[in-house]
Amino acid sequence: MARASYAAVFRVPSFTALWSSQVVSVAGDQLARVALAVLVFDRTQSAAWTALAWSLTFLADLLGGLFLAGLADRYPARAVLIAADLARAGLVALMLVPGLPIWGLCAAVFAVQLLSAPFSAARASLLVKWLRPRGLHDLGVSVVSTTFQVALLVGLPLGGGLVALLGVPAVLVIDVATFLVSALVIGVGVRAGVRMGPGTGMSPWRRARAGARLIAGRPKLRTLLVLACVAGFYTAPEGLAIPYAEQIGAGAAGAGWLLVANPAGTVLGNLVLARWVPERWRLRLLGPLAIVSCVVLLPCFAAPTLWLSLLLWTLCGVASAHDMVTQAAFVRETPEEQLGQAFGLAGAALRVAQGLGIVATGALAGLTGPAAAIGLTAAVGTLAAVVAAGAWHRASASPSAAAG
Repeated sequence: MARASYAAVFRVPSFTALWSSQVVSVAGDQLARVALAVLVFDRTQSAAWTALAWSLTFLADLLGGLFLAGLADRYPARAVLIAADLARAGLVALMLVPGLPIWGLCAAVFAVQLLSAPFSAARASLLVKWLRPRGLHDLGVSVVSTTFQVALLVGLPLGGGLVALLGVPAVLVIDVATFLVSALVIGVGVRAGVRMGPGTGMSPWRRARAGARLIAGRPKLRTLLVLACVAGFYTAPEGLAIPYAEQIGAGAAGAGWLLVANPAGTVLGNLVLARWVPERWRLRLLGPLAIVSCVVLLPCFAAPTLWLSLLLWTLCGVASAHDMVTQAAFVRETPEEQLGQAFGLAGAALRVAQGLGIVATGALAGLTGPAAAIGLTAAVGTLAAVVAAGAWHRASASPSAAAG
C-alpha cells in the first residue's frame, strides 16, 4: 500500500478550505500580538500592564477549555467555527475604539482568546470526520501543527515590522479582516455537518465534568494528557530567552535567534515524524521523545555559547514534535461525540502547565540566574517525562486500556 502523503490531505476539499482559513487567521493573530503589546504599553507605559494583558490569555485558555470547548459537541462544527471568527472580528474591532479604557482592552483580549477554545475543538472534530476514514488524520494534525509553528517563525518579526511601518490601528484592522476572511472561507468551502452529542442540553459545568470523567476513566487518555503537560518544562526556557542571552553574552539579537530555534526544530520534527516514521513507531517514540525534549536542555545549566545553545534549543524543538503525535493519539482514543469537550480540557491543561512552567522558572531565575534555572527545570522535567513515559508504556501494553 502506498504511503500517505501531504498531497493526499490537501485533496480533501473541505480540509483545504479549513487550512486556508487557519493560515489567514493565524497570520492575523501574530500581527495582533505585537500590535496589542505595543498598544497596551503605549497607553500605560507599564511593563506590568503589558504582562497582565498577555497573562490573561492563559486564564482564557483554561476557562475556554473547561466551559466553551463543548460547544463543538453540541452544535454543528461549521457553525461554531464561523460564529467564533465573526465574534473575534467584532472584539478586535472594539479595540480600535478611541479612548477605550485599559480594562476594556484587556477584557477584549481575554474574550478573543476565550473563543479560540471552541474554534480549536470544532476544527479537531472536523479533522476526525474527514481524515480518519482515509487514514490521513495524523498527517492532517501535522499540517495544522506545522502551520502554527511556521506562523510563529515569521509572524512575530513581520508583525513588529508592520507595526513600525503602518501603526497599531492599521495592524488591528488587518486582524479584523483576517477573521472575516477566515469566516468567509469556511462558509464557502467547508461542508456543513451536524454534531449533536450526548452533551446536548447539559450545562457547561456538567459537560466539563463529563469530559473530565472520560479522561480520568481511560488510562490512555489520562497518560497522554500527562505526556502533553511535560511541555510545561521544556517550553519554560522561552520565557527566559532575553536574560539567558544576556548571560551568555549574546544580547538581544541572540535572544531573537533562540526564540526562532525551538519552533524551527518543531517544524522539522513534525515533517519527519508525520511523513517518514510509521504510526506504530511514532507511538513507541512518544515516551523517549518526551524525555529527550527535556534532557537536551540540561547543558544550559553551564551557560554554553550561543551556537551550542541554538543547537540545544533546536533539538528540543525537534523532539517536542511528539506533541503532534500525542494530540493525534488523544483524538483517536476519544469518542467522537465527546471530542470537543475532551480536546478543550486537554488544551486547557496544557496551557496551564506551560504558564506555571514559565512562572516557576522565572521565579527560580531570580534566585539562581537564568541558565541555572533552565537547567534545573530541565532536570525536573526529565524526571517527570520518565514517569510519564513509563505510564504510557504500561497503558499501551494493557489489554484493559485498549478496551477503554
